[in-house]
Formats: sequence, C-alpha cells, structure tokens
Amino acid sequence: MVDVVWLIPALPLAGFLLILLFGRKLGDPKAGYLATAMIGAAFVVTVGVFADLMSMDAEERRHVSTLFRWVPVGDLQIDLAFLADPLSITMCLFVTGIGTLIHLYAVGYMHGDERFSKFFLYLNLFALSMLVLVLGENLLVTFLGWEGVGTCSYFLISFWHERESAATAGKKAFVTNRVGDWGVMMAMFLAFQAVGTISYGGLNAAAESGALSQTTATAIAAMLFVGACGKSAQLPLYLWLPDAMEGPTPVSALIHAATMVTAGVFLMTRVNPVIAVSAEWVTWLIAIVGAATALFAATIAVAQHDIKKVLAYSTVSQLGYMFLAVGSGAYVAAIFHMVTHAFFKALLFLGSGSVIHGMHHEQDMRRMGALRKLMPITAVTFIIGWLAIAGVPPFAGFWSKDEILLYTYAKSPVLYVVGLVTALLTAYYMTRQVILVFFGEARWKDQAHAHGAHGDLGTHADPATDAHESEAGGTDGGQAADDHGEVHTPHESPWVMLFPLVVLAGLSIVGGALQLPFSSDLHFLEKWLEPVIEFGEADIHHTWAYENKYVLLGVAVVIAAIGIAASVMVYAKKKVKAVEPTILEQAWYYDKGVSAFMGGPGRKGFDAIAWFDAKVVDGAVNGVARLVNGTAGQVRKTQSGNVRQYAAGLGVGIVLLLVWFVVIRGIL
Repeated sequence: MVDVVWLIPALPLAGFLLILLFGRKLGDPKAGYLATAMIGAAFVVTVGVFADLMSMDAEERRHVSTLFRWVPVGDLQIDLAFLADPLSITMCLFVTGIGTLIHLYAVGYMHGDERFSKFFLYLNLFALSMLVLVLGENLLVTFLGWEGVGTCSYFLISFWHERESAATAGKKAFVTNRVGDWGVMMAMFLAFQAVGTISYGGLNAAAESGALSQTTATAIAAMLFVGACGKSAQLPLYLWLPDAMEGPTPVSALIHAATMVTAGVFLMTRVNPVIAVSAEWVTWLIAIVGAATALFAATIAVAQHDIKKVLAYSTVSQLGYMFLAVGSGAYVAAIFHMVTHAFFKALLFLGSGSVIHGMHHEQDMRRMGALRKLMPITAVTFIIGWLAIAGVPPFAGFWSKDEILLYTYAKSPVLYVVGLVTALLTAYYMTRQVILVFFGEARWKDQAHAHGAHGDLGTHADPATDAHESEAGGTDGGQAADDHGEVHTPHESPWVMLFPLVVLAGLSIVGGALQLPFSSDLHFLEKWLEPVIEFGEADIHHTWAYENKYVLLGVAVVIAAIGIAASVMVYAKKKVKAVEPTILEQAWYYDKGVSAFMGGPGRKGFDAIAWFDAKVVDGAVNGVARLVNGTAGQVRKTQSGNVRQYAAGLGVGIVLLLVWFVVIRGIL
C-alpha cells in the first residue's frame, strides 16, 4: 500500500474536480455526499498504508513515492514526492478520518444553502492541500500545501462574504498567514544554501551528522518557527484565528481541530533534528511563546459570550500547549495532544454548531441554558468533549496534557506553573460554557435581551441554519426567538449531524490509550513515532519530574477539579459573583490595538514607504533611463547619413590630431 500513497491526496483532488464540473447538477445533498465519499476513501487508503508500515521493522518505515521531477534548475533538483512515514501517516489518519466526519456533518449543516456545492468544492480542496502539506517529502511540496490551506481558509472563512465581518475575517487570515510564509521561504533558502537540498531527509541527515552548522541550524529553526506562529496562531500572529469563527461551523471544526492550525506543530516536529542542534535559545523561545500564548488565550476565553469564540480562544491556548511541548523536547507529547485535541475540539465545535442549529442561529450563551433536555445527544457528547479538554481522567485530553506538563517541569518549573494555571483556566471556562448552554435556567425564553451573537444581533449568525430549521422538528419546553423576532422551539439536530458527534465522543473517551504513562509497554504512540523523533526527543528519565510523575499526575487532577469547582460555584450555584472584565472580553485590546496601528501610524508609514519607492527608488531608476535615452537621442543626431558631413567631421578630426601632436606635444 505504501506504493499508492499518492492516492491519499488524489482522491480529494478527484472530488474537487468532479464537483467543479458537475457540482451544480449534483446539487444538495449529492455534492456533499460525493465530497464525503472521496475524503472517506482517502481515509481507507491511509489505513491501508498504516497497516503496511506497521508490518515493517521500525527502521524501514520510510517510503518515498516520487511522481515526477518538479524543479530541475541547475543544482536545485526538487521532486514532487510524497513521504510515507509514521509522522505523515499519523497526520493523514486524523486529517482524513475527522475530515470525513466533518464533511458528513456539513451535509446536514449546510442543507439549503444556495452555494451548497461550492462549499464542498472548497472542503475537498482544503483537505487536498492539507494532505499535500503533511505528505511532502521536501519543504517546497509542503509549502505548496501550506499555501493551499491558506488560500482555502480565505475561501471558507469568508464563505458568507455578503457579511462585511466575514469578508474582513477572511482577508485577515490571508494577510496574517503571509507574514508566516516569509519565514518558511527564508528557511528554504537557507537550507538550500547550506546543504544543497530542501529534502527533509537530506536536511535532517545533515543536522544529525554535524554537517549543518549550529548557526545555520539556528537560523533555519527560527525562520520555520515564524512560519509556524502564523499558521498555528501563536503570539503575536494569533489574531486571525478567533475571527475565523465567521465561517460556517464545519469550517471552524476543520480549521481549528484537524487541519490547518496543526501544520506549524507538524513542521516543527518534522525538522526536530535541526531544532536539536540549533542554539539553546531557540527551544526556550518556542517554549516561552507557547506558554505565553496558552495563558494569554485562556484568560480571554473566560469572558467570551459567543459559544464559538470560547472554543476559538481555547484552540489558540491548546496550540500554545503543543508548542510548549515542542520547546521542551516532548515531540511525542506534542503529537499526542494534537491527536486528542483533534478528537475533542472537533467534537466541541460540531457540538456548538448543533446548538446553533437547534437555537436557530443564536450564538450568544447568555441567551441559552437548560438545553440538555431538548438536545440530549448534543448535550451528552458536548459534555464528554468538555471533560476531555478540562483534563478529567480517564478522558483523552487528560493523558496528553499531563505528558506535556511532565516534560515542561523537567525543562522549567516556571513554565510548568504557567501550564498549570492555563489548565485551571481551561477547566474553568469550559465548565462555564457547559453550564451556560446546557444547565441553569432557560434564558432563551426571555425576550428582554436586545443583543445577539457577539453583542450585535444577527450579524454573526450562520445563514445555513435558516434553511433547515424545520428538519428536526421541535420538542416541548419553551421557545426561542431568532434574529428576526420569530419564535421557535429549540430542537435536536438531524442524524447526519449527530452521528459524527457520537463517533468523536467515543474517540475523546478512549483516545488517551495511545500513550498511557503507567508502563513503557503502553507507549504505543512513542514506539510508532520513534524513527522520526528519536534524535530530537528529550530524555527526562533521570529527572525529578519523571521519578515523581505520579505526583505531577495527581496535581493535574487536583488543578482540573479546582477549575471545575470554581466555575460551578460561580455559574451554577451562584455563590460567587462572576468576574468577566471588559479587558478580557475585548481580548486585552490586542486586536483593536493592531487594527488602530495599521489604520493610523501604520497606514501613514506604508504610504510613506510607497511614496519613497515611487519617487526615490523608481525615480532614480527612471531618471537614469531618461538620461541614457536623452543622451542617446543627442548622439543619434550625429548619424545623419550625409557623406559630406561625415567627410567634414573626418577633416576636423585630423586637424585636431595635428594640433595635439604638433602644438601641444611639440612633435615636429
């Protein structure tokens, strides 16, 4: 099966082409089922490749499938080639697996949308781009997929571009990611200059053998980290991701859970030998930025009112955890948390979409409550996702988060404390969300509120939900008003949306079995990834943290319990007044500050640079051109074609030469 690894991206490509040609004819829901079938088929092929690699010895689990020579330019020889190894296939498994569930969910969620087939066209193209990214055998193929997911994110986030907020969010994602792209390009240039190749095999081998100098390795690692910060939404480039909520909810799940935002973590893991031989400050930089991002986003999430915004900032925070793991040398833990996060965050986003659907496109949690009786399946599955992300054993998130904290303590107790505080806040704000949405009083019966999602009634609602409000029917227990003042009853979602929730809930429960801490025999993921990460993985076996890992395990449980209990006291029992300062609700005013700068001094600076470029740089170039042109024009006049004029010129020249030699030089 490893010989047909090219089929994994080829199947979504086929889906994209078929929908491009016949999408309108297929219509709703056939176009959606076709797209789902293609990504599902890619998952089946991925499982086959995985089984094939499992049957090989560990050192043989690396297969390169070359399609053709892509860039044959002098010494730069780049193949369009795919690499099947434990890391790429792990990524492919959850990209295609969870992607299939999200595609299926979207069939129900987008039902009735006038651009139904175009939505699935973009979804298949997005999946294709992500698969090219993770399967790339070299940095350029990865960069092809890297740019592809960036472009598709623009299409999908701004899918309902009739709303100005959606169009702006799409542009923000596109522009912000271009900053990170600069880092990846610089890393490619440095790698080729130093090693003569941008193949991962050649680059990592040079790092492991010592052929790559520390200075160059440091520059490459730092530049790749810049790219990772853009794609995986780390400080200071995180601000595009919360606004990505403007896209339909399946897009939020696809981008935030299983695909685009994990690309940065994947890339850093892929080049772990380069990071290992780089200067020590690089790993500290990665760890500190990750910890700061995790804590920063967690503080913002505690004061958000939009059900999807809470999850968006939660994603930023969890990605910070993954970079904290990378900076601590815990590459297995980073991938472990990436996988479990894909399970429970996809579940939470799709669950939020089910709530929005059932509430007739309401997203403000202040207008929800007591939905567990009217939406029982959504409630149960969402609660499972909450327990997983909150770090409650034995759910998946607990095991992966604990392993990150273990390695973090071995690197720096200070960063460990930051990780603990972030874990406490995560348990707190996710419990808050569950209480506000599914428990307490039914605030959707109250028509007194004048605000809608994001504090602006109707501006951020998902239009697709209007089309299928009558699908699932209502249940008794009250009514909710939509953005047009019409009264509806909250209801459960159709089966096509609930089935993915049930599957993801099951994965969120058992996902931790990939890497349990009790015995090395239970380190399945570590053994699987060992050929890829063995050079860069930190060895903490003789540290205090490892010898007392069960103590740290217990501390993590206590922290999660404190966070949950505190939230229950505030939002369920109302024993303590909720503290939701405006500065946190406004995300520390960081986004507004950046916007104010870009629209004020930044805009003036950009205009000044443009003027300098047009008047000085272009002026100098154009001035030289005009000077040459003018001089040539004057010289051209001497070439009249008149023989007598040429003879006169020749005579004058002879006279001048005689004057020079006889009079000036004195030669007789």
